[in-house]
Amino acid sequence: MIQINEKHTYPAEEVLFTFALASEAAEVFKDHTALITGIGKVNAAYELTKAIQQHKPSLIINLGSAGSTHFKKGDVVCCTKFVQRDMDVRGLGFELYETPLSGLPPVLEYGLEMNGLPLGICGTGDSFEMKHTQTIYDLVDMESYALAMIAMKENIPFLCLKYISDGADDNAAEDWTVQVHKAAEAYGSILKLNVKEFTAN
Repeated sequence: MIQINEKHTYPAEEVLFTFALASEAAEVFKDHTALITGIGKVNAAYELTKAIQQHKPSLIINLGSAGSTHFKKGDVVCCTKFVQRDMDVRGLGFELYETPLSGLPPVLEYGLEMNGLPLGICGTGDSFEMKHTQTIYDLVDMESYALAMIAMKENIPFLCLKYISDGADDNAAEDWTVQVHKAAEAYGSILKLNVKEFTAN
């Protein structure tokens, strides 16, 4: 069983774990239903939609790496709010980050809170952000907004945990390469999976 908080517990076999890259899952999730979506919002949306039809999960958990100037490297942050950071149609009178005619606000609020973890606002975009400045989001990735939106539309509970791998700054690419392999072990520990059995040597 995977316990998210006092109100939400799910059998592990009914959970769909999603990752952008296999390196973020490593060997920790090999005996669970793990979906590797590929990088970016389009890949994430396409692969998750197919996987929902196939597996009909009771819970979707998105696990991956993220950059942040607000949180420290190695932190695991629970995201319950999402921004499509590369959506900018202000030229037609819409708000920054608002998707025109979608009926959705600029900040999408959808997701479970996990006990003991700080909460974050994830800015998702199809770019590797290396010069993050002060915005309404405090960490960045390339898939979570799309996953959260689909989970919401399909009425499936959603948990998004992000391992901070870099500072979303000029050193982001180098930091990410070093840190990303540590994410899977951190997630296995937090979700109380059998880390010793599944972690690669």
